[in-house]
Amino acid sequence: MKSNVSFILNGSPVSPLIEAHALLIDVLRGPLGQTGTKESCGKGECGTCTVLIDGRTVNACLYPAAEVEGKSVTTIEGLLGPGNKLSPVQEAFIGEGGIQCGYCTPGMILSATALLDRTTNPTDDEIVEALAGNLCRCTGYVQIVASVQRAAALLRETAPARDGA
Repeated sequence: MKSNVSFILNGSPVSPLIEAHALLIDVLRGPLGQTGTKESCGKGECGTCTVLIDGRTVNACLYPAAEVEGKSVTTIEGLLGPGNKLSPVQEAFIGEGGIQCGYCTPGMILSATALLDRTTNPTDDEIVEALAGNLCRCTGYVQIVASVQRAAALLRETAPARDGA
């Protein structure tokens, strides 16, 4: 049985027709064309498919698509600004070498974005905890933590009074 699910995707309302058992990853990558969201393990263990739902990280490979009704979903495509300008987190990952093969990168960047929405001055331990659900086989995580610290600095430079940090 198919039905429409209505939600906000990257700032725009959408209402795709979905199967009752559809997972969010399949709807995002299929009818909605958000191919930046990757699937790897399909079991919620690697974080590659991380997206934000109402600002919180979720594994799209496990999340029932019907449950996004009335919510706001952000994929990696949703972080681009006007003129396809990269977000500070995306810029920092490139600048600090937090990207190797790039497969885990969208999930890492969305997890980092969620953390930096909560605090503009995270400790390395807070970064490691926020990224604990995201696995990378290439970088060894040092560059990823440095990328998040650089993104935090960029965000503090552009919005110094954001949360008093």
